[in-house]
Amino acid sequence: MTAIKHALQRDIFTPNDERLLSIVNVCKAGKKKKNCFLCATVTTERPVQVKVVKVKKSDKGDFYKRQMAWELRDLAEVDAKDANKENPEFDLHFEKVYRWVASSTAEKNSFISCIWKLNQRYLRKKVEFVNVSPQLLEELPKAEESVPSGESQSVAGGDEDALDDYQELNTREEQDIENMMQVCEYAISNAEAFAEKLSRELQVLDGANIQSIMASEKQVNILMQLLDEALAEVDTIEGKLLGYEEMLQSVKEQMDQISQSNHLIQISNTNNSKLLDEIQFLVNYLDLSKGHIRALQEGDLSSPKGIEACTNAAEALLQCMNVALRPGHDKLSAVKQQQQLFTELRDVFARRLTNHLNNVFVHQGHDQSSTLAQHVAELTLPKHSPLHRDLLRYAKLMEWLKSTQREKYEGLSRTYVDYMTRLYEREIKDFFEIAKIKMAGTTKEGKGKFATLPRKESALKQETESLHGSSGKLTGSTSSLNKLSVNSSNSRRSQSSSLLDMGNMSASDLDVADRTKFDKIFEQVLSELEPLCLAEQDFVSKFFKLQQHAALCCGYLSLSLSLAFLYLYSKDVVRQMMNKIFHSIETELNSLIALGDKIDSFNSLYMLVKMSHHVWTAETVDPASFLSTTLGNVLVTVKRNFDKCISGQIRQMEEVKISKKSKVGILPFVTGFEEFAELAETIFRNAERRGDLDKAYAKLIQAVFQNVEKVASESQKTPRDVVMMENFHHIFSTLSRMKISCLEAERKEAKHKYLDHLQSYVINSLGQPLEKLNHFFEGVEARVAQGVREEEVSYQLAFSKQELRKVIREYPGKEVKKGLDNLYKKVDKHLCEEESLLQVVWHSMQDEFIRQYKHFEGLINRCYPGSGITMDFTIQDMLEYFSSIAQSH
Repeated sequence: MTAIKHALQRDIFTPNDERLLSIVNVCKAGKKKKNCFLCATVTTERPVQVKVVKVKKSDKGDFYKRQMAWELRDLAEVDAKDANKENPEFDLHFEKVYRWVASSTAEKNSFISCIWKLNQRYLRKKVEFVNVSPQLLEELPKAEESVPSGESQSVAGGDEDALDDYQELNTREEQDIENMMQVCEYAISNAEAFAEKLSRELQVLDGANIQSIMASEKQVNILMQLLDEALAEVDTIEGKLLGYEEMLQSVKEQMDQISQSNHLIQISNTNNSKLLDEIQFLVNYLDLSKGHIRALQEGDLSSPKGIEACTNAAEALLQCMNVALRPGHDKLSAVKQQQQLFTELRDVFARRLTNHLNNVFVHQGHDQSSTLAQHVAELTLPKHSPLHRDLLRYAKLMEWLKSTQREKYEGLSRTYVDYMTRLYEREIKDFFEIAKIKMAGTTKEGKGKFATLPRKESALKQETESLHGSSGKLTGSTSSLNKLSVNSSNSRRSQSSSLLDMGNMSASDLDVADRTKFDKIFEQVLSELEPLCLAEQDFVSKFFKLQQHAALCCGYLSLSLSLAFLYLYSKDVVRQMMNKIFHSIETELNSLIALGDKIDSFNSLYMLVKMSHHVWTAETVDPASFLSTTLGNVLVTVKRNFDKCISGQIRQMEEVKISKKSKVGILPFVTGFEEFAELAETIFRNAERRGDLDKAYAKLIQAVFQNVEKVASESQKTPRDVVMMENFHHIFSTLSRMKISCLEAERKEAKHKYLDHLQSYVINSLGQPLEKLNHFFEGVEARVAQGVREEEVSYQLAFSKQELRKVIREYPGKEVKKGLDNLYKKVDKHLCEEESLLQVVWHSMQDEFIRQYKHFEGLINRCYPGSGITMDFTIQDMLEYFSSIAQSH
């Protein structure tokens, strides 16, 4: 191994200015043995760099080569595998883990020990040694055999000892050595003489030191004498200190007595101060002024000042009763007496307040009922703001009653609800009575109170009464409604509006003014109900202290569970009170909606739009309010009526019967759909429920298409193509004019059907105006199809030039014009006047006739070339025929 070290140092490390400190013969664990050497080296130049170098023999085996090197600072862990047993395996953790097997355990231990010493000396970041014996890390690597002289002791273990003992000279020492060498001329040339000179000088200095020590014996004796005197003085001082300590002990005992006396005085003062605090606490928080007591016992609850005084007194009383007493206060007789006084004052004032508010409810109710008739006659609901304003003065007192006398508070709540239920029920009933009368169209704009309506209106009132009630369903007979609609309008619509004939009433008896009037009445009803309900809900929340603060509501998601429960409970209580007070609104609205739908099913369009808008508005204010819930329930009924209206129109289309003796023309439900669409687009402009109308359009247009085809197939007098052409042309024109986006596909389909049936009708009606000539050329085309060349067709006996001239002579221009004139009259009988398609059809027939003429002319030119055979009339003649016939009719 010594020879290997010597060779490695000489051949690999000395040229790189490195010193080899330790070496171990290893091979990779788990693989075929390929020996190599791991070397621990340091650089000879500063700063020192420590490396682990892998050295391997060359393939020829005659020299060593450096294969890989790792910086020692990159080594993270050394794992010796087992600290107690001899094991040649060990791992080095660099950027990856390298597993080695040493040739002997001694070599492995020597190498690991060297790595440990180098790590301790040169690296700040210490390597972690795992499964290594602690004794091994405390020992220096054992010295190996020395390298022969001349290698500067670079390999032996003595280099490691030298590394431990070596100390670098500081600057002063270096300067002294340089000065010494400059004095001695031969310091460099004759090192042995220089060393002998230094040795002699060192001996001289040692002798001088010994003499100096011997000369200082006298001073040492004097020093010892002084020390003895100092010890004696210390003993004297200690005696005095003991005396002082005894004196201080006596003072301490006196001070302890004074301190104990002061502590007792302090305890007494503290007790007196606490007693004073307790007395002040009871006086400040359990004392109610005489003015407050007088206000609670006999304060005026009818005047603003009296209410304010009673409110302040009640709040002061509540504060006194809610004071958190300290332990032991409840055992004091004065406190018990004061609490008894507070209880009596609370009960007395609660009875006074409850009786007064009951009287206020009754008094305000009588004043309000005196003006009901006038408001209802004008189709307006009376405002309750004066009642609310008067009662809100007691809001704080109601809050006090809620926290002190819950039973009385709930009793007042029930009393208020019962009273207001009767009041609102009476007002709403009368209000809806007038609304129904105005909707029926027979009510004159009367003056005065509802109680003084003319007797001639009493029958009408009875009829409308039969339409509403607790159930909210229609109970009136058909004859009653017919009576209501007799004088609704003097104007009449055309018979084409049969699509509008819905329910028991004829749409022809209604005009736009009637529907506009109904829309205004229905909007007026909703506009009156909405502020009424919102105002009452706001009042109930404030008066009975059921509302939550805005900050509480806005931060609802961050509320604690208890606060969230209180919020939901308050909302539920308000909703219950509103349901009781306005229980008749939903019933009356359903009854009014039923009447409007009975008068004219198209009223459901107005009601759907208006009701949807008011529901949206109510939900914007408060999605869980009574108003939004009630209107939402009624909206369901309105939507159901709307769907029933659409279904009725579809059913009526299916039941349409066409007269067998007259031409069909534009079907009633086609013009009816046009009128429906015009009305619906006006009503649903910018409406929230546009989607419902689009769905209805899809159902209606599909039914229109199906029933047009059905009627066209069943028509006997009018050709099917005419019925389809005219009606789909009308549908296409309507949809193009109205530009309904959801029906764009149907518009294109209607156009396609119109053009297809126009072409079909033209072809079928025109037929073969030159019948014999047409048969002749059909034979010519058949021969060509059989393989006869076109220019040889004239040699066929049946299709000779003479036969062609003979057939052409049978169709002079006058006969052709006469046939076209008969055709025009026939088309005129088929088509209806309102769609004005006669000229369109006639022009299409002209184009078709010219096409046939050009076809015949082409066959003559190809099959009879050079014959000079031509028709008796030209294309220009045909254009004049068609034009003159159209002008003559």
